[in-house]
Amino acid sequence: MMFAPGDKVHVRYDWPESRGQVHIRSPHYIRGKTGHIVRHLGDFPNPEDLAFARPAPLRELYHVAFPLNDIWPGENRDTDTVVVEVYEHWLERR
Repeated sequence: MMFAPGDKVHVRYDWPESRGQVHIRSPHYIRGKTGHIVRHLGDFPNPEDLAFARPAPLRELYHVAFPLNDIWPGENRDTDTVVVEVYEHWLERR
């Protein structure tokens, strides 16, 4: 496992769809945001490759929690979070 529960992580601020046709599993609203690992969900074939029938290496999938005010400011309590499934190749340790 690359990350453990509680690890602080940053989602890459990358826009591969601007470079051509791709299938992306990381939502726009979390790119460039920092959160923490909630749990490891398992290892799965990379859906970004499966979408184009390419060989798909296994990637670790995590639940990552983000402060809701960091994503949609002003409408939430400071304790509100959103949990998103994110593949490890989109994450960087903080």
